[in-house]
Amino acid sequence: MPTTKPVSRIATRLFPWLTRVDAGCLRADALAGLLGALLVLPQGIAFAALAGLPPQYGLYTAIVPCVVAAMAGSSWHVVSGPTNANSLALLAMLAPLALPGSAGYIELALAVTLMVGLLQLAIGGLRLGWLAHFISPAALRGFMGGAALLIAVHALKDLLGLAAMPIGQGAGAVLGYVAGHAAELQPAALGVGAVALAVVLALRRVAPRWPAMLIALAAATMAAWWLRRAGMGVHTVGLLPSPWPALHLPQVPLQRVPELMGLAFALTIVALGQSISIAKAVAARSGQLIDADREFIGQGLSNMVGGLFSCYVSCGSLNRSMPNLDAGARTPLAAVFSAVLLLALVALSAPLLALIPMAAIGALLLWVAWSLLDLPSWRELARLSRTDFVIALATLAATLTLRLEVAILLGTLASLVTYLSRTARPAMRSMGFDSFAADRPFVVVDGNPRAMPECPQLKLLRMEGSVFFGAVPHVADRLFALRSEPQPQHHLLVMSKSMNFIDLPGAQLWQRELQARRAMGGDLYFHRPRPQVLETWQRIGFFDELGEDHVFADKRSALAAIVPRLDGEICAKCSVRCFEECERQPGAKDWDWQV
Repeated sequence: MPTTKPVSRIATRLFPWLTRVDAGCLRADALAGLLGALLVLPQGIAFAALAGLPPQYGLYTAIVPCVVAAMAGSSWHVVSGPTNANSLALLAMLAPLALPGSAGYIELALAVTLMVGLLQLAIGGLRLGWLAHFISPAALRGFMGGAALLIAVHALKDLLGLAAMPIGQGAGAVLGYVAGHAAELQPAALGVGAVALAVVLALRRVAPRWPAMLIALAAATMAAWWLRRAGMGVHTVGLLPSPWPALHLPQVPLQRVPELMGLAFALTIVALGQSISIAKAVAARSGQLIDADREFIGQGLSNMVGGLFSCYVSCGSLNRSMPNLDAGARTPLAAVFSAVLLLALVALSAPLLALIPMAAIGALLLWVAWSLLDLPSWRELARLSRTDFVIALATLAATLTLRLEVAILLGTLASLVTYLSRTARPAMRSMGFDSFAADRPFVVVDGNPRAMPECPQLKLLRMEGSVFFGAVPHVADRLFALRSEPQPQHHLLVMSKSMNFIDLPGAQLWQRELQARRAMGGDLYFHRPRPQVLETWQRIGFFDELGEDHVFADKRSALAAIVPRLDGEICAKCSVRCFEECERQPGAKDWDWQV
């Protein structure tokens, strides 16, 4: 008994989803796992062919990494395994080194997988997962939309019952192939797919808690069996090779290792880019928070273990993760059930599984693609932010026309460029007083008819944004324009509490501004600069040059100190008198103070 509670606490800390496990959860996860096992059968075989490997290697990759990544990662719904992008990337990188499908090629593929796992584990262990946060929501939306269309496009061939395509065709080639072979469409396959779609749509409406996709797959299999008895054949999964993965240490010449490490680094970017994007996409649907570092560690362990058990590079699979979530999965046990059931199904029920129609799988993937596209969110994005909508649209187009990892990178770069463009132009607003309010609150002067006229000697300027190297040209131009006016205000009080960050070029900018202000007979002051800003100023000596008496904690003390330093001769002739302190300036007795 004494050891039970500590073990339980450690277990729930490592696997927080354990607290959700009950009979209902296990039942839901088992049903979702069964559907995942059925869906991955044809995918594993097809993706292995894309990778230039025998079909059983696709099944191995759908089993071992699936379990390890689910238990070691942070997402409760992401299912890992073979993917289209990883398979094509592996083929493209290894084909120049060995003949695809040969024994030497297989050894290279397994060795690269092991290296990818080590690199991913290092990234997670060094806590570099924060890099994943630079994948913006707009880029993620575009990636999700593009991936949904890719799923739909590649599902069309099976849905229409067309013959197999050449390996490695893109979305455009698939559409061209479908259009060019429209006359070969099989009505029986289309009918079976229609049954699957009708069942899943009906159950989603009338019984949303039922395992709609699994029931739809069973109904479509029955329909295909009936059509086959009527003399109309439908293409099915067919008999499968044994899925039992064997423990095997990759054997490659030592001189190949440096070359393979370079390829492994590229594949690591491919796999991690997909995995974290898919994890975030699934999390956006499920509401779960994702720990990017743990996700990377989970993916690294899955590829390390997978490389030792005859698996090639794996990552989070959109084709499996979204159906897993939609099928009602509640915990990572759904992925474990999927792997275990895949082993059991192929070993015990190979003849029955061979009857599953490919058209039904294509139809279910088409439905998943439609739900993943999420048109209402696109309309909302277009309404709220045209810039983000354009970024999402560009990412979608890149996903359809380029490799997935390149699309993710381009979308992220577009988001970062947009962000830098915005932050490189921080707002600089002239401030004054409200002439109609008794307590005279500070207001923005520009375009405000309620604002009092500005003091002819003291400019109040509010900085809204960081002054870093990218923003220095914009800020410098605005400050120069203020100094270059026909009758410039020689003194400048910068309200800097919203100036959140400043780097060395930004600090040097204020140093130059101080020198320019003093050269023209004025001075420079700051209101509430942040501690990080003050620390940077002190480090370069600017704070000593500025003077402690030029930095103020509140506006009242700032004005009380600055106004008496203004030119008395100008004050004597001034009729603006916008500050309360102006009552004590020369000529105040001749002016009617009203506010």
